[in-house]
Amino acid sequence: MTDLHLPIDRAAGRLAAQIAAGFRAAIRSGRLTAGTRLPSSRDLARDMDVSRGVVVTAYEQLIAEGFLLARRGDGTRVAPLARPDAPPPAARQQAWPAEPAAETPPGGPDGAFAYDMWPSQPDLAAFPRERWAAAVRASLRALPNEELGYPDPGGVPALRAELAGYLGRVRAANADPDQIVIMNGVAHGLSAVVRMLVGDGHRELAVEDPTSNRQLPMLDAAGARLARVPVDAEGVDVAALARTEARAILVTPAHQYPTGVVLSPGRRAALIAWARDVDGLIIEDDYDAEFRYDREPVGCLQGIDPDRVVLLGSVSKALAPALRLGWAVAPPKPADRLRTHRAHNDLGAPVLEQHALAAFISTGGYDRHLRTMRRQYRARRDVLVEALAEHVPGVRVHGVSAGIHLYVELPPGTDEAAVVAAAARLGVSVGGAAGMWGPGRDGTAPPALVLGYGRLGESRLAQAAELLGRAIAREARG
Repeated sequence: MTDLHLPIDRAAGRLAAQIAAGFRAAIRSGRLTAGTRLPSSRDLARDMDVSRGVVVTAYEQLIAEGFLLARRGDGTRVAPLARPDAPPPAARQQAWPAEPAAETPPGGPDGAFAYDMWPSQPDLAAFPRERWAAAVRASLRALPNEELGYPDPGGVPALRAELAGYLGRVRAANADPDQIVIMNGVAHGLSAVVRMLVGDGHRELAVEDPTSNRQLPMLDAAGARLARVPVDAEGVDVAALARTEARAILVTPAHQYPTGVVLSPGRRAALIAWARDVDGLIIEDDYDAEFRYDREPVGCLQGIDPDRVVLLGSVSKALAPALRLGWAVAPPKPADRLRTHRAHNDLGAPVLEQHALAAFISTGGYDRHLRTMRRQYRARRDVLVEALAEHVPGVRVHGVSAGIHLYVELPPGTDEAAVVAAAARLGVSVGGAAGMWGPGRDGTAPPALVLGYGRLGESRLAQAAELLGRAIAREARG
């Protein structure tokens, strides 16, 4: 008879459920294979020092689920269809990637790299678990029963009110709670706004060049036809924008992704003037706005002309992407349409998380967490910039002191793809910039890397920079 090794915790109770879980784990791991005969309920109960009724209950549950078969005269066996788990085929992994392939590190974002410098990833270990749990508990205690019904598709009023105050105070936004629609992150808000524009006949959408290639498949799925507009040291080139047919543009003015530049005052004024001239719309992705280190962050464009700008933001970088909490601050008519979109498509965002975020903001927990993360990210950025200067001579760091990534231009003639591959072999995950440029510029733009520093401590960032220097040196030697 098979030695089962089914540990149980008597203090935890629910012994039948523990035994059933142990059997499932043994079957899924392949330790118990199809056809294996199991002890009788009486024998197993005696071996485990539990009542026979506990084992009978566990066996009955597993038989009902299809893990076990019981036949008179043949005892209880592992069912033929109960097969061990296997790694999903590569084709299936690629069918539903967590992120588009162009934004997935070589080998996958599975922690296989000793130094994860993939861009746009915050420090998940810094998530304020205890304070967030306290906010959840406080919200649950105060939450009326009626709030557990289907939510307002535009978002919980308490959160919209807190966000209106926060965005006005921190981002100089002109935000009324009725103009705020809670979304499942910036990507959700962007997709909804673009689908709305396409539905109105505005199929051409201007985007910055370079831009995040994570967004491109989503924009394509929304039916948008993209017009690439070059970015220089002052941000998006508004004169080039005016030469397109687009009447809507997606921009990251606070900290352009990936180059890290900030939209200059002259360009901000020109962009607002363009929107007024063409009766257009600016979609403002408030990317990295919380993390400016050398000065106070520039206020959002929405605060200048709230009738021409939709401001998109989220807590994905400030707290964690898994929360899927974001917002759109829109002019009255688009805000109404976004609420209708949510009502028709998904009935709104989860309520408990919204109340928890409202409590986290109202008690000052969000501000305190951001202050802590600013100090940590600034120290990490400073260390990385210094280490690159020491170990990777000839590179040029672009952009302002902000955010959680660096845009690093490599020496002329460097093979960007070869450097990315060489770094991966040394255990360093980095992103190449080539795929972020549009057709016509992707082959002529200087080779560059986009380095995330959110997930690594200062000493490990210095080590990663040293390894990156080796990778570039090896590529240079051919």
